[in-house]
Amino acid sequence: MPIYEYVCKSCKKEFEAIRPMSDKDAPIACEKCGGKKVRRKQSTFSARNESGSVAGTSSSCDCGSCSGGSCVSCGH
Repeated sequence: MPIYEYVCKSCKKEFEAIRPMSDKDAPIACEKCGGKKVRRKQSTFSARNESGSVAGTSSSCDCGSCSGGSCVSCGH
């Protein structure tokens, strides 16, 4: 099951929950204050293979092998 990120609009607590994809937008109570005004955050992900990061990178480098802090090609 995927991990979803949520934020409480009442107390601003950010938390994660492991839920089925079918329940990703179902109501969930804040784990800190119990509030019901919770929204799902836009999540990012990263996947790596032997040559470096292949998805979800936040790098601004154009070398093609940069993985946001561990590039052997350019040192980025």
